[in-house]
Amino acid sequence: MFGKKSKSSDLTSKENVAKGQQVYDRIERGQAKDVPAELDATYGRKPKKA
Repeated sequence: MFGKKSKSSDLTSKENVAKGQQVYDRIERGQAKDVPAELDATYGRKPKKA
């Protein structure tokens, strides 16, 4: 509970900023079909269930 680090990714690291920029560029060009799925895949996260 206390003292444990969360497993969330640091979206501000240089690597993740570059990955996010590539996805953003795809969105702007209209090439991204499923934006949430692409972002989840980019940052190695599992999709949220509704």
